[in-house]
Amino acid sequence: MRRVVVTGLGAVTPLGVGIRTTWTRVLKGKCGIVSTKHLGPEFAALPSQVAGIVPVSSGEDAGAWVAKDHVSPGELRQTARFAQYALAASEEALKDAGFEGGKGLDPEMTVRAGVPGIGNLEELYDTSIAYHQSGNNYRKIHPLFVPRLLINLGAGHISMRYGLRGPNHAVTTACTTGAHSLGDAARFIKAGEADIMIAGGAESCIHPLAIGGFARSRSLATKWNDNPSMASRPFDKDRAGFVIGEGAACVVLEELEHAKARGATIYAELAGYGNSADAFHLTAPREDGSGAYQAMKKALREAKVSPSEVDYINAHATSTPLGDAAENQAIKSLLLGEHGKAKASEINVSSTKGAIGHLLGAAGAIEAVIGILAIHENVLPPTINLGSMDSEFDCNYVANTAQQRKSRVVLSNSFGFGGTNASLCFTKLE
Repeated sequence: MRRVVVTGLGAVTPLGVGIRTTWTRVLKGKCGIVSTKHLGPEFAALPSQVAGIVPVSSGEDAGAWVAKDHVSPGELRQTARFAQYALAASEEALKDAGFEGGKGLDPEMTVRAGVPGIGNLEELYDTSIAYHQSGNNYRKIHPLFVPRLLINLGAGHISMRYGLRGPNHAVTTACTTGAHSLGDAARFIKAGEADIMIAGGAESCIHPLAIGGFARSRSLATKWNDNPSMASRPFDKDRAGFVIGEGAACVVLEELEHAKARGATIYAELAGYGNSADAFHLTAPREDGSGAYQAMKKALREAKVSPSEVDYINAHATSTPLGDAAENQAIKSLLLGEHGKAKASEINVSSTKGAIGHLLGAAGAIEAVIGILAIHENVLPPTINLGSMDSEFDCNYVANTAQQRKSRVVLSNSFGFGGTNASLCFTKLE
């Protein structure tokens, strides 16, 4: 059986551009969630007025987004913001893996997977308005409207930039997209269709229509508009909705022997991948967390790992009352008992959404990267804004401060609307 390892990491998040910037700030308990009121009156009229926004340069800000540093003028004209973030994250991941500028890659055996969950909503909205106001004049539609709209174009632009001619795979499964991208990419490698995969997710839909839509489904945090950094509070007793975020994350996945042969730095092995469906509700999980439980169980089974061996879980936990409770129940059902931990306090679990918000289609990718770094650097990232919990929350949630802890096995969970679930199991290569 071909084995899959992680050899490169890259990210663009509300904490800054670059995975090391993001990781350092996560460990320090920093928060990238800000007010959206400055974006315009249409944002100020919404019930939720906070978001995790990638910082934009206003001078020499470390970690700020400057598009021209990451995309060419031609790419800038052709791409939506989510695709620009994807280009930047993949560029960093390839450089980290030793393939700067794509040098050293076999184009026939390197492919790209990963797309956003929603896509270029701003372009769709603006074009629709212009088309309608012009009396349905099709000439008001930009010639690049469709290419900038298509959700697979993040993957497409990466393959074009580096001349990668292997299968160009894109899947969108709401907020599980990033995790599915990594898991599906690993399967390409295990099947022998590729030696290297650039996998991840990207999202940028900080738009009144997106925020308004999630607000109408009563999914968003609305109580902390005047204190944005406190708005996303996974597992906390006062959690009351998620905070929308934007960004991208990519990993370079590589067949183990291929990575060894070139002397690559190996962060971790992607040893297991599990999927499931709730078959229950459009937006709410089953209260018992049975869908999440099945996804994690399948990931551990493929990895040939016992529940007792799991050292840390990077939870999906978005700061919603139902979602966090269901996932907490699933984690305890899986990790406690005859083949698991002796008591709940031995379960290490945290959510980094308090720091960056919910990146939707990119969430599973950035959280997988954070889980990988937890293995590589033997530290557990904190759950910020965690002050008090209900009695059923009795695990170690790494409240507010990072913890030094050796990790050999890490799970990263992602769940999405429609009841789609995925779990990735990363292990330390020994």
